[in-house]
Order: sequence, then structure tokens, then C-alpha cells
Amino acid sequence: MRAVKPSPAPAAGTRRERIADAALALFNARGVRDVTTNHIAEQLGISPGNLYYHFRNKDDIIGELYAALDASLAPLLAGPSARAANVEDLWLFLHLMFEQMWQHRFLYRDLDEITSRNPKLAARFAELTRRSRNAVIELCRGLRTAGAMDVSDDELGALSTNVVMITTYWMSFQRLSRAVAASADADPAGMRFEHAAAQVLALLAPYLHGPDRALVERLGAGYRDTAPGADRGPVGTRRE
Repeated sequence: MRAVKPSPAPAAGTRRERIADAALALFNARGVRDVTTNHIAEQLGISPGNLYYHFRNKDDIIGELYAALDASLAPLLAGPSARAANVEDLWLFLHLMFEQMWQHRFLYRDLDEITSRNPKLAARFAELTRRSRNAVIELCRGLRTAGAMDVSDDELGALSTNVVMITTYWMSFQRLSRAVAASADADPAGMRFEHAAAQVLALLAPYLHGPDRALVERLGAGYRDTAPGADRGPVGTRRE
């Protein structure tokens, strides 16, 4: 009986997926402004025409990468029910958010440039910001329902906005504050998202009490002294 030759293993991912992956790596490493479609095609060893068969232009590729970010964040933004939320939910939520943001860090590093030239993407990012803010509100309402947080609706609105601002611009803030070397973009340890999470929790700490307040202080204790621009004192100010 004649032996049957095994079929060759398929290449990892479709051509469209490989183009998007190569673009993501280049954008993260060099920034959107310094990467052209020719650079992406050269990275893959394909012709520019082959790339244009899958994507019309660089903005089309950026839109694809944004869609991947949005899809990865969607389960997080659904969040736990308000009744089940606690401080550990919020801590985990922040870390998982930052992990996904790091994977698509060029979008946050070049946010103003990208959105100023692409109104459709700006609108999509604005919607993501709204959903992120709502997710924070629901988590905090869960803490309030559980009796761990004393916060009014007006205060909650301001807090959620501040949380989203910190998460959105943390990479830029830390890069400017600590003059992180360009090589840090290749090393996730170069951007200390634990510090960002601790900073966010410091915003909430004045409204927490009991074991949840103590838990926030323990979670943040390891990062406050080394965070850029951090206050060396206790987390937040205790409410009377």
C-alpha cells in the first residue's frame, strides 16, 4: 500500500491577520507616523499591492487593530453585576484593562494624532470611553450596595471620569514623569501598570471604609513609594 504523505501544516493565520500582526508590532515599536504600508509589506516580504488587496490604506489597518482592542475589552466592560462587585474585582478589572491596552499601546501613545485625522475612529474611541466609565460606575455601585463605599451619585460620576482619564493617559504620564527609555516599549515591565492601578484605587480610598479600605491600602503599599509623582503619604484622605 502506498504511503500517504501528510498535508503540510497551514501557515499561522490568514494573510490579513499576518498583515495586522506585523502592523501592530511596527506601530508599537516605532509609532504610527513613522510606519508606512510599504514598511509593513516589507516586514512580511510581500508586495504593497498584495497588502492593498486586504487593506485599502494605513487607517484601514488601524481600524482593524482598534476593533481587536475593542473586542478584547468587551468582556471586561460587561463587568460583574453590581451586587457581586468588590475591591478585588476592581483591582483585577484594572490589571486586565492595562494588559489589553499594552498590547495595543500605539493607540494610546498616539491617541490624539490618530483620532484627529480619523473622525470615525474618534467616535468609536469616545464610545469605548463611555463604556469604560459606565463599567467603573457599576463596580463602584456594587461596593456601595455591599456597604463598603459611601459615595453620592455626583461623586461617583466625577470619580469614574477621573479613573478613565488616568487609565487612558497613564502611559504618556509615566513616560514623561520617569523618562522611560525607548527600549521600554519592548518590555512590559517598563510601564508599571501596578502603579496606575494603585493610583486609581487611591482615588476611591477616601470613600471606602472597613476591610475594603484596608485592602486598598495593602494593595497599594508596594507601589506608592516608587510610582512616578506619587504621594509618599497614606492612600487618600479618610472621610469623617
